[in-house]
Amino acid sequence: MLTEKNSTSRHDSHPMRIAIVHYHLQRGGVTRAIEHSVKALSLHKIFPVVLTGHAPADNRIFNYRVIPGLQYERVRPAISAKELADDMIEAAVEALGGPPDIWHIHNHSLGKNLVLPGAIIDLAERGYHILLHIHDFAEDGRAANYHLMLEKMACGKKTEMSRLLYPRAAHIHYAVLNRRDHTFLKYAGTESKSLHHLPNAVGLGDIEKRLPHGEQTSPPLWLYPTRAIRRKNLGEFLLWSAVVPGKNRFAATMGPENPRERSRYKTWKRLAEELKLPVEFELSSKTECSFIELLQQAHALVTTSVAEGFGMAFLEPWLVDRPVCGRDLPEITKEFREDGIILQSLYRRLDMPVAWLGLDRIADSATTARKRQLQFYGRSPSSDCTDQILDTWVQDNCIDFGRLDENMQADLLRTVVKKPGSAAELTPTQLLPPKNRSSAIDGNHSILADKYSLPEYGKRLMHLYEQLAAAGTEPLSSLNADILLDHFLAPERLTLLRVD
Repeated sequence: MLTEKNSTSRHDSHPMRIAIVHYHLQRGGVTRAIEHSVKALSLHKIFPVVLTGHAPADNRIFNYRVIPGLQYERVRPAISAKELADDMIEAAVEALGGPPDIWHIHNHSLGKNLVLPGAIIDLAERGYHILLHIHDFAEDGRAANYHLMLEKMACGKKTEMSRLLYPRAAHIHYAVLNRRDHTFLKYAGTESKSLHHLPNAVGLGDIEKRLPHGEQTSPPLWLYPTRAIRRKNLGEFLLWSAVVPGKNRFAATMGPENPRERSRYKTWKRLAEELKLPVEFELSSKTECSFIELLQQAHALVTTSVAEGFGMAFLEPWLVDRPVCGRDLPEITKEFREDGIILQSLYRRLDMPVAWLGLDRIADSATTARKRQLQFYGRSPSSDCTDQILDTWVQDNCIDFGRLDENMQADLLRTVVKKPGSAAELTPTQLLPPKNRSSAIDGNHSILADKYSLPEYGKRLMHLYEQLAAAGTEPLSSLNADILLDHFLAPERLTLLRVD
């Protein structure tokens, strides 16, 4: 029942009141998106409040309120959905001087907090206008999170998952980072007028000067500017450090903070030391250089990630006049190319002979992983699922390195290091920056400044808010979360680095 519809009506007597909500404001992609939103909205004289479970580590976002009930599930206080909704409303009204016109909520459906989805339903039933901004999906490689929500929040019922995670009404809109997620949500039943493609703004702050296009260090620095979590595919980065000819320096900027991720990460560090690879880890903590200065020192920026929500790694390097090379993610990069971004130094597969591992070992790993993945999502594998997976993984008797788990990747890396001639059997054989380096840099820099700037992001965000604020209110129904899950669990999308 819509009980507070009139309290959220827009009045010409005040600027639009916006409440942005996220679990925390620690460094990361979502926090950066929130910072960009706050800065972009200020250009339109809109000054939102940010509601968060933790105070930020610094003062990047000044107008915030801490609500302990928004913290991650393992540390949040015991609180009901209605109590959390009440706390959010009270904090927002105190900060904004009145009820929000828009609630802009980030990553509500990721399984990080099992009370927040119910609080959002409560807000929606009171008539508040809500933007659900999804950066990452639990359906996409976050099986443990999904399982927790299914069992603890939805009592094992898929219809309840749909109701809580994906409410549908005229006064609830969705925003996603890429066309893939836009398409998947549309198939799940989101109406076009309530679904928005909202690419992130791309910016690194003030860059004092543009440096020459040539490399800035000797030997050349191949830099992977990332927090080295599992999906970043660190093994592939180490492989390139063993293959690129000549004297080179490879470095990754940050290590993972999650204890479970740290264990895998330490294994890669030990292997790099064992094989005497020219790789440095956590470079950001070992230098007095700023992040921008590190990027500017690089010969090229590298990405080997097997999954991204937006794909900032494909764009940011060009702002400091450095090329990016490495693994392509076509479902992410397709729209960048459509905007005119030149990404000619990316490969879709890193192939090596199946015989190096044996097809039986690969098939057994695929079968086991698929069964485990589907169990977490409450499903069972089909009789032909292994064949479907191998049809994607194996081509011309070669396996794509990025599809494999750490153990198989480590064995392949040892093969390449101990048998140097074997590197000739890789496809591609080299990690190469673009041929027309200066032209690509200048062209991409110009497009990013035009289409992905903070002012452009602000225009898109304001247009979205205005559409949502003008929408009527209606009783809630829900999307079909099972259809959404179908698309994310398509067998051809399976990558072992995304299965726990």
